[in-house]
Amino acid sequence: MGVDLSGKRVAVLGAGKMGGILLKALLEKGLLRRESTCATVAHEERAKSLSQKLGIAVGTDNVAAVRGADIVLIGLKPQVVEEVVTQIQPVVTAGQLFISVAASVPTAHIERSLALDAPVIRAMPNTPCLLGVGITAICRGKFANAEHLEVASSLFAVGGRTVVVDEKHMDAVTALSGSGPAYIYIILESLAEAGVKVGLPRDVATLLAAQTTLGAATVVLETGDHPALLKDAVTTPAGCTIDGILELEEGKLRVTLIKAVVKAAQRAKELAHG
Repeated sequence: MGVDLSGKRVAVLGAGKMGGILLKALLEKGLLRRESTCATVAHEERAKSLSQKLGIAVGTDNVAAVRGADIVLIGLKPQVVEEVVTQIQPVVTAGQLFISVAASVPTAHIERSLALDAPVIRAMPNTPCLLGVGITAICRGKFANAEHLEVASSLFAVGGRTVVVDEKHMDAVTALSGSGPAYIYIILESLAEAGVKVGLPRDVATLLAAQTTLGAATVVLETGDHPALLKDAVTTPAGCTIDGILELEEGKLRVTLIKAVVKAAQRAKELAHG
């Protein structure tokens, strides 16, 4: 990305699951300096433990963490975002960049709680970011610009790929790539069970299913070819694959997956307005 973040003072509010993962990766890869990075958690004992583990200042005072920071990463649970942002508002300045990974919380809600024209970026990473093979969708709020998006992209690149979308698409992103790993795990588990059913040892069946899933996804990403075209290349006339595909079509796998994403997107919208 080419954005130098080493001189930036960064505060992570809520270094829990996703915030903690991102923070750890950024420190390990040297994108952030430990002496200019701090974080907050809800409990003192957790703060001491995390401070020792990461080698940075970790506390429970959100206001102290935000004061003087260049970038504030909001890793809080959605239901407490408004409360905490209102709490830190007195020390916030318009020059600070706020990046939120709180699911279903619109940038406008954060901007309203900040009560000033501060740039806000909203992000939706997924759990494979743990291993650097995830994807994060980012969008900008009313006062953020292209430079702010580039900074956010640099941060989330440690977890894999990033993609910029309009905020109106973020609920769909949540349903597809945010929830998507769970759908893939079910498919992968089912393929492994099928392997056991036809006589394979479970560890071999799981390995075959997982590597096949990874391989197929990699081909799509590397070639840019439409999945239907790639499917046809595997499906020889009167062969084994077409019989398997017929069973998938009869079982309505395709429409079931589509309905799963649609349902999850509807739920994401409800969370945003609830």
